[in-house]
Amino acid sequence: MNKARSIKQNAGTDVLPNFRNLGITLRILLISNGMGLLLALIQADGWPDVPQHIMQIATLLTPILLASMLLLWAIQPWLDQLGYWRGVLVVNLSVMVLVLATYFIGGDAYLPLDRGAGYFDAVRYVLLSLTVSGGLLMYFRLRTLALSRALHDARLQVLRARIRPHFLFNTINAVLGIVRTQPRQAETALEDMADLFRMAMSDARDLVPLQKEIKLSKQYIALEQLRMGERLSMDWQLRDLPDDALIPQLLLQPLLENAVYHGIEPLPQGGCIKVEMRRSGDELQIKVENPSLPSSGTTHHGNKVALRNIRERLDLLFDVEARYQVETGKDFYRVEIALPYVTVRPKLKERKS
Repeated sequence: MNKARSIKQNAGTDVLPNFRNLGITLRILLISNGMGLLLALIQADGWPDVPQHIMQIATLLTPILLASMLLLWAIQPWLDQLGYWRGVLVVNLSVMVLVLATYFIGGDAYLPLDRGAGYFDAVRYVLLSLTVSGGLLMYFRLRTLALSRALHDARLQVLRARIRPHFLFNTINAVLGIVRTQPRQAETALEDMADLFRMAMSDARDLVPLQKEIKLSKQYIALEQLRMGERLSMDWQLRDLPDDALIPQLLLQPLLENAVYHGIEPLPQGGCIKVEMRRSGDELQIKVENPSLPSSGTTHHGNKVALRNIRERLDLLFDVEARYQVETGKDFYRVEIALPYVTVRPKLKERKS
């Protein structure tokens, strides 16, 4: 089962990469082989010598790279329990031991003809491997630092703009309009508003139960239906959804909010929002579609900000294992999201002062 790597704002850079993540694995392979190619070009005296040097480097690099990735994949749960710098030390020591083991066990494939110079080559290969390993860890740390700004902006979006002032104003007016004639419905609406506020203003974790997010979204739609009446209808298609799945907090509700304010509300006759959610293997697939004005060509800036924040949070939490796609037609707007089926909330590391 996949495990998500969550990065909190106060510890955004002090987290090792998740070596079980497909995106991390691909980046390690590409960067390591790219550095090997660069080393071959530096060592070669001319173009005819390049293939020979590439083969020599690949002979040592390939088994070390594959063995390191398998080892780090296996000890990932243990690395999650360590502090950042201890984890860095463990990763570098693991790589160093694998380099020495591969070098000496490989025999004539790695040992030079002059056996007396063997230790020099061993030290040289260890230093090169530690340089590559340290460079990769620094790259992932800098990448996390760059992407942590997206998480910061997303949290600000949650705290300041997820429950819009005009939404509150209209909903309170709608509740006041029915408080005497339909007191029970007004009480339910106020309870839904309280739940929405509690979620938006809390400093909750990045991943929440899927069913909780669905419940919150239905409460939000119930409030909007109280305001818009029959102009707003919903088509929920929830299939094969596991009870233990976790998704990013406030992922579905902003999509519905955009569908209401930028799709349904401008239409005089209103419309129906279709929500499809299902599990497909190790993926959760989410699709939100709403009608829109034909060829309007106008999209509120807030819509772009909200959707961009969702994309950045998915990139931060799941890397290439999550997909996000927007499709617009003559009279519809559709957002499709695919993300890993996650059941384990990662243990968050706090930065030590």
